Amino acid sequence: MDNQNVKLLSNTIRVLSAEMIEKAKSGHPGMPLGASDIASVLWGYFLNFNPSDPLWEGRDRFVLSAGHGSALLYSLLHLFSYGLTIDDLKNFRQLDSKTPGHPEFGVTKGVEVSTGPLGMGFANAVGLALASKIKQARFGELFNYNVYAICGDGCLMEGISSEAASLAGHYKLNNLILIYDSNNITIEGNTSLSFTEDTKKRFESYNFLVLECNGQDIESAFDALTKATNEKERPSIIIAKTTIGFGSVNKSNTCKVHGSPLGADEIKLMKENFGFPSDEFFVSNEVKSFCESLINKKQEKYNAWNQDFEKFKRTSKYEEFKTYKEKTIPENLEKELLEKISIIDNDATRSISGKTLQVLSSYLPNLIGGSADLAPSNNTYLADSKDVTSNDFEGKNIRFGVRENAMGAIMNAFSYEKMWFPYCSTFLVFSDYLRPTIRMAALAKIQTLFIFTHDSIAVGEDGPTHQPVETISSLRLIPNLYVFRPADAMEVVMCYLKALSLKESPSALLFTRQKLPLLEKEEGFNPHDIFKGAYIVRNKEVLDKVIIATGSEVSLAVEVSKVLEEKGEKYRVVSMPCMEAFLEQSKEYQESIIPNTARIVTIEMGSTLVWGKFVGKDGISIGIDTFGESAPASKLLERYGFTANKITEKILSLF
Repeated sequence: MDNQNVKLLSNTIRVLSAEMIEKAKSGHPGMPLGASDIASVLWGYFLNFNPSDPLWEGRDRFVLSAGHGSALLYSLLHLFSYGLTIDDLKNFRQLDSKTPGHPEFGVTKGVEVSTGPLGMGFANAVGLALASKIKQARFGELFNYNVYAICGDGCLMEGISSEAASLAGHYKLNNLILIYDSNNITIEGNTSLSFTEDTKKRFESYNFLVLECNGQDIESAFDALTKATNEKERPSIIIAKTTIGFGSVNKSNTCKVHGSPLGADEIKLMKENFGFPSDEFFVSNEVKSFCESLINKKQEKYNAWNQDFEKFKRTSKYEEFKTYKEKTIPENLEKELLEKISIIDNDATRSISGKTLQVLSSYLPNLIGGSADLAPSNNTYLADSKDVTSNDFEGKNIRFGVRENAMGAIMNAFSYEKMWFPYCSTFLVFSDYLRPTIRMAALAKIQTLFIFTHDSIAVGEDGPTHQPVETISSLRLIPNLYVFRPADAMEVVMCYLKALSLKESPSALLFTRQKLPLLEKEEGFNPHDIFKGAYIVRNKEVLDKVIIATGSEVSLAVEVSKVLEEKGEKYRVVSMPCMEAFLEQSKEYQESIIPNTARIVTIEMGSTLVWGKFVGKDGISIGIDTFGESAPASKLLERYGFTANKITEKILSLF
C-alpha cells in the first residue's frame, strides 16, 4: 500500500468535502473529515468497481448509510472518475444538482441506494448482500461480490439497524462488511448522553466478526479491512475509532463540526496544516495520477471477470439470467391468471392474493419475498419454492421474523438491483412500522411490492390496535406510491399485473380478511378497465348520482344501490381499486366514470379526509374517523354503519 499517496488522497477528500459544504453554506463536514482515511483505503485497495461501467454486475457495492456525510461520497466519485466534475461539487445541495444533500439513487452515478434516514442504508446493505448470495446460488461464483457500508453512531441507535444486523447474522452473510465510524459525537454532544452500550458485545451476539481499528491510521484500517474481507463464516463489522472533523484545527472532536460549515478561516488553517495551496477545490496531479493507477489495477479484475462472463454467456443459465435483468413478464401470464384466479367467488382477497402469487411464482423465477412472521395469515409463502437459509440461498421464501422495518429496506435493496420482483408483507396496520421504507421506495422510484392484509375494522376481535382506520388514507399521501384495494378476484389479478408493470414505482396492495363475492360487471366490461384505477360496476346509464367505493365496500355499494332503487333513487356504482391510477387518466375518461355534475357518495372503511376531491361540498363520504373496537366483525359493521340499510338511510336523510 502506498501510504503517502493514500494520506494525500484522504486529505484531498477532507478539503474537497469542507469546501463544497462551505460553498453551499450547508452540510455535514464532521463525518467526511473523520472517515476519509478508512474510506480512501477501502476505495483504493478493496472495493472492486469500474467507473466507466458503473453498473458492472460483478462490482462490489458501497453504501454510505450515514448519508449526511454525502460530501465524502461525492469527493470519492469525483476523484475516481465517475463523471462528477468540480462544477458538480461546487453545486453541492443546489437545485437540480448531481450532488444533493443526501445520496439519491438515479441522480448520481455510483450511488447504489438512497440514504438519508439513519440506519436505512445499513439495512439496504444487508439486502444487497443477501441478493448477492441468492444470485450466486442461482448463477454461480461470478455473482459473489462484497457489500461495504459506512455507518455512524446514529445508524446504530436506530432500531432498523438492530433488526437488519440480527437477520444478517442469522443468514451468516460473510460478504457483508460494515464500517462503524465511531466518533462519539452526535448533534447534541457526546454520545455518552444517550448511547453507552457495548457495541462490540452487541454485534458479537448477532454472530458478527467484530474488529477494531484506528480509523485515522491507514495501516490499522488496511489490516481490519483485510481480515473482514477474508472472513468466510459470518458478516463483519469494523469499529473504526475516528475523530469527527479530523483536520479542523479548532472544531474537531466537537458537536459544532457535525452539521455546520467550518467557515473560510478554518478551511484556510486546515489547508495550511496539510500543505495545500489556497486554490479552491484543488486536486494535485499526484492525487490524480494515484487514483488513475488504482483504477487501472481494478480494470484488470474487471477484464478477468468479463472473460468469465463471456464463458457464462455460453451456458443455459445465461438465458435465465437475461430474463431476470429484463424483468420479462410472459405474454400468457395474464391469460393464466384470468382463467384460474379471476373467477374465484366468495373468498377473502388475502386468500385470492395468495393464489395469485402461486401462479406468478410459476411464471416469474425472479419473484422473491416473504412476510414479517405472518405468512400463514398473509398467504405469501411460495409453495413451489423453498426457504432461503444460511446453508442454501436458492429459495424464494425469505423468513424475516418480526422485523417489519428491516424487511422493507431489505426488499428495497432487491429493487435497487433492477432484476427482481421483490415483495414483503404484514398486516396493514403494521405498515406504520415500515413506512419509512415505503417512502424511500417511492422517492427512489423502485418497484417493491408491499402486500398488506387485514385491511379494515372487519379484522374484528383483535380490536383497534389491529384495525387500520387511518392507514389507507395515509398511504395515499405518499407521492409515487400506488395504493391498490381490490374488490374481488378479477380486481386482485389486474391490480397485481398493474403493479408488476410499474417499473419506477412501488405498490401497496391491500387485502381483506373477510370473504367477498365476485362482482357482476356491466356489459362491455374489459378487465383492462381496472388498470385505469376506476370503472363502472353498475348503472352506467346514470349520470347524476354516483357511489364510489373501494375493496370490500364495493359489493356493499352494489347492495346499497339496489335498496335505493327500490326506494326510487338510482345511483351509478364505481369501483376505484387505485385512486392514483385513476387520477393519471385523461379528464375525458375521469368525466366518463365520475361526471362533474353528479352528486357523489364515497364508501370506504377508513378515514374520509382524502375523499374531498371527489365529493366536493355537495357530496358525502361514508367512512370511519375514529378508532374501532374489539368485537366480531359483523357487530362492528353494524355499529359503524356499514350495512346496506344504514348507508341507504344515511344517503336518503342527507339528500
